[in-house]
Amino acid sequence: MRQSFNFNEGWLFTKPGCAPERVDLPHTWNAADGQDGGNDYFRGTCVYENEFARPDGQRVYLEFPAAAMIADVYVNGERLCHHEGGYSAFWVEVTPVLRQRNTVRVEVNNGENNFCYPQKADFTFYGGLYRGVRLLSLPENHLGQIHVTPVVKGSSAEVTVEAEVCGSGVMTVAVAGQTASAPAKDGKAVVSLTIENVHLWDGVDDPYLYTAVVRLGEDEQAVRFGCRTFSFDPERGFFLNGRSYPLRGVSRHQDWAGVGNALTMEHHRADMDIIREIGANTVRLAHYQQAQEFYDLCDENGLIVWAEIPYITCHMPGGRANTVSQMTELVNQCYNHPSIVCWGLSNEITASSQVTEDLLENHRILNDLCHRLDPSRVTTMAHAFMLEIDSPITMIPDIGSYNLYFGWYLGDLAQNDSFFDTYHARFPERIIGFSEYGADTNPAYHNAAPEKGDYSEEYQAVYHEYLLGCIAQRPYLWATHVWNLFDFAADGRDEGGGHGVNQKGLVTMDRKVKKDAFYLYKAYWSREPFLHLCGKRYVDRPEAQTEVKVYSNLPSVTLLVDGKAFQTKPCDKIVTFTVPITGRHELTAVSGGCTDSMTIQRVQKPNPAYYMGNVVKVVNWFDRDTYDPNCYSIKDKFGVLMSAPETRRVVQPLMDAAIASRGDVAKSANQNASLQTMLAAMTLEGLLKMAGDTIPPEQVAALNAALQRIPKG
Repeated sequence: MRQSFNFNEGWLFTKPGCAPERVDLPHTWNAADGQDGGNDYFRGTCVYENEFARPDGQRVYLEFPAAAMIADVYVNGERLCHHEGGYSAFWVEVTPVLRQRNTVRVEVNNGENNFCYPQKADFTFYGGLYRGVRLLSLPENHLGQIHVTPVVKGSSAEVTVEAEVCGSGVMTVAVAGQTASAPAKDGKAVVSLTIENVHLWDGVDDPYLYTAVVRLGEDEQAVRFGCRTFSFDPERGFFLNGRSYPLRGVSRHQDWAGVGNALTMEHHRADMDIIREIGANTVRLAHYQQAQEFYDLCDENGLIVWAEIPYITCHMPGGRANTVSQMTELVNQCYNHPSIVCWGLSNEITASSQVTEDLLENHRILNDLCHRLDPSRVTTMAHAFMLEIDSPITMIPDIGSYNLYFGWYLGDLAQNDSFFDTYHARFPERIIGFSEYGADTNPAYHNAAPEKGDYSEEYQAVYHEYLLGCIAQRPYLWATHVWNLFDFAADGRDEGGGHGVNQKGLVTMDRKVKKDAFYLYKAYWSREPFLHLCGKRYVDRPEAQTEVKVYSNLPSVTLLVDGKAFQTKPCDKIVTFTVPITGRHELTAVSGGCTDSMTIQRVQKPNPAYYMGNVVKVVNWFDRDTYDPNCYSIKDKFGVLMSAPETRRVVQPLMDAAIASRGDVAKSANQNASLQTMLAAMTLEGLLKMAGDTIPPEQVAALNAALQRIPKG
């Protein structure tokens, strides 16, 4: 019979330059240095060693749910496996080399190379055996990978079960009280049966799962699956089981603060609880294959999933085989999850790569591979916002989606609307979605007049308020995914008061702080009655009258000031009150049995802790009598300043410093012609605001003074 043993305790871990230490799995060696900034976390080869007694059973395997990024496995001194790809599972048969007592050595490498993805991206590439290891003991004749394919036809579902078979025998399948059998032939067995009066897997409303019990002699596996249909309409978006089902949700990176990617089941459950609390019905699992435990949770909770491989940012001509192997593993290992509706071919692959024939061919190969391995699902891509909408790469997958950051990295919020309007007008037959949008915030920063680039909690809220309106007006968007639900490690970043972290999350990386924008989405999506007073962390307020904002899914909200009713207003997700403040005040919002309170106080001067270290805002240098409009200044467009040698020499060093602070991906901006065109149309003043605390005000003053010494023309 099949037996599975936990093999996570007492590993001897050795990192170059450090003494060996005993660790338990799951484990990563970058839990600390991969999250502290500096882009200097250890990337190289580390070694894990352990011993195990020979288990009962005729065939013995080591199961690695993941080993980041490249692994070589040795048992009793013999190398048995080389695996490239840090997010997928692999199995190593150890039967031929077994002894009564056995040693295993795993060399794991997350170092730089030009063939294994990812190599350039805005997140930390943790190294380690971060999903643990298991020992499998199997009979001589046993089952391998099993794929269950249900096809819903009216009130019934035709279910095909196909299994890899090692050895020989007759495979028997039991589902919903029915059984069917077929002999193994040429290493596989296929059984079909019909479920009458099928109970559909119906998203968050009713995520019903069936279990197929598959037997081959003494071996048995239980495989869960769901029966559902889905489709896409270029005008009305996504349909589940024949009804309109707008997909509105979030993206998830798998790491936690202080833990890295070495998550336990408790971490996965906590993340799912937060996703359910916000009311999302879809999640993009970015940018790599995630733990099977989390796909299981998505199945159980009815979330629609976008699954993808880490083919990201930069196309590597030597990486084609790796994209194929990682996609093959993703599809085969995640095939049975009813939550998954699409396979993501790549993410922002043109961010630092030109659209070459080699890049296009790589995507055609992946697209064909997905359809060959799984005809039941569609393919998609997440395109960088600077990619031309008529680029040939946009036509390769079945459906598409764009990552847009207008209103944060560059441009203004209204450009999100105009982008989709232009796209949909030009290509009305295409299925298009909104795969990323977001704005970084440090929940310690606050601004009564929030603006792009201030990293305030208030600007993130204003940004998402606008984008929710943009989305609501465009029902043709097949799915929208906030970037990101959680802050995540990007060791190359150093901005907005954060070191080594992308702060676009609606929740902090330790999952302890839900930023105000989190509750905005809860107001739109959640069915649980609630209200939330925004600005709890903005206690010290210098303004005589302050805006008090409430997010709620209730029809009206009453605000109490110091225990007395101040005002009652109707509420459509967002309601604001203008409150005079003279001293210290207790504010309470009340509606339908829900309450929320906070304390604010009037201060004479702004609290410096609410602003980035050196910056309150980029000052207006033009309220000065000395300003000469006949000379250059930061009011001029970036493209103009970069086109003349004299002004370019002044501007370039400062911009290089700002780009360097945003990590590896930002450094590739100079390689992208479309992005350069967008930047050229912006004023240098606007770009400096976006740079935030990476450029102190005195440097801005010096820059402007230098430009004022250069006559125009």
